[in-house]
Amino acid sequence: MVEAQQPTAPWTLEAAVSHAVKNNLQIRQAYLNVLDAESNKSQAIGSFLPSLNVSLGHSWNVGLNRNLTTNLLEDMTNQFSNASVDLGLNIYNGRRNVYQLMNANLGILARQYQLEDMKDDVMLLVVNAYLQVLFSKENLAVQNQQLLVAKTELEQAVALVAAGAIPDGERYELEATLAAQEQAVVLAENEYEIARISLAQLLLLDDYETFAIADENYDMVATMILDKEPQELFEKALTIRNDILLAETNVAIAETNLKIAKAAYQPSLSGFYSYSSRVSYADRLIGTGKYNIIPIGAVSETGQIVVTQQPETAIAPHLPLSEQLGLNDGHNFGVGLRIPILNGLTVKNNVRRNKVGVERSTTLLNQQKQDLERTIYQSYSDAQGALESYAAAKKTTAARKQAYDYATNRFSVGASTSLQFSQAKQRYDAAVSAELRAKFDAIFRIKVLEFYFGIPLTL
Repeated sequence: MVEAQQPTAPWTLEAAVSHAVKNNLQIRQAYLNVLDAESNKSQAIGSFLPSLNVSLGHSWNVGLNRNLTTNLLEDMTNQFSNASVDLGLNIYNGRRNVYQLMNANLGILARQYQLEDMKDDVMLLVVNAYLQVLFSKENLAVQNQQLLVAKTELEQAVALVAAGAIPDGERYELEATLAAQEQAVVLAENEYEIARISLAQLLLLDDYETFAIADENYDMVATMILDKEPQELFEKALTIRNDILLAETNVAIAETNLKIAKAAYQPSLSGFYSYSSRVSYADRLIGTGKYNIIPIGAVSETGQIVVTQQPETAIAPHLPLSEQLGLNDGHNFGVGLRIPILNGLTVKNNVRRNKVGVERSTTLLNQQKQDLERTIYQSYSDAQGALESYAAAKKTTAARKQAYDYATNRFSVGASTSLQFSQAKQRYDAAVSAELRAKFDAIFRIKVLEFYFGIPLTL
């Protein structure tokens, strides 16, 4: 959800950057990836813990069962309950759990670097868009000022024509110049509106009408960044750039994955223990302490009857559940050793794939380092060129201003034509616009170079 902002408050660059970082949807997604990586770490920690499970069950046995009273098979229902506790412990598995925890920690670090890298990209986009608004705003102010000058010059020309100092035809060229300047103002207004709305959209704002940037004077300031050598900037960038740190972390992750794959070659040892018991809800036979005399035969010679004592029994309800649990319990424990011998070449191919993954990550890291080096050298050259271009533009503007003042004086006394005067003015106006554009281009180029060196984006 986009945070609310005061609709009439002018936006500084710092406020715009902060708002964009907080509300950008891609950054939000990257933050969720960090949370997901933290969950993976919690799962990796859990692999060091034993497994403990409790099982409970209750069953109904419906069908032919022996009736204890009649001792006959009858259609009846008996109920039973059972419970068990199982404990499993990983004793050794080739240090896979250790490597998985290392991998999870590296995953969190990688997602954090990815998050910060996205923030860097968004900040550069905001700075570029903000400077475009600044340029458009100042350019509009310059064009409005030039419009006022063009109107004043036309009024002076009308007065000169009335005084007979210049021909009436000279006025037409100045009227054309005024019309061209009015068109330039309209174009500058459109450019400013487009830049302003583009920045507001980049900040995910809906109120375009009241959106405005802070009305401050952003002049070129002295910078020491160009006093450093490009190689020094590159070496510093290698230690702070999040995209490089992310690539290095991905190499470490790939190497850890390779260790996990190789651990599958080693045997694994595990221990287990289980306890189980059961209870019955069926009636039971118990002895009454009495005995019945039952004949079992006779002696053939004497005819004497042979008898035996048979204990008398009675039907009783089932024992208490707690007593049955103790009578019917059982324990099962031991260790298991698993030695991998042949698994359809699964382990071998998995190791091979992870070796390729290490090589791929290393190659990508080297490629990003080369790209960063090329970018820094190019940015350094661009910043130098932009400063030189700005200095040359200032000199050009100063020279055009002198030529324009000279043409103004000559035209006021009728020593030059309106065409010559208009040409001088147009060249001066173009020089002012070129200087303004060169100024903001130089500011942006320097800010990019400073950003690679770890200097915060401020104006």
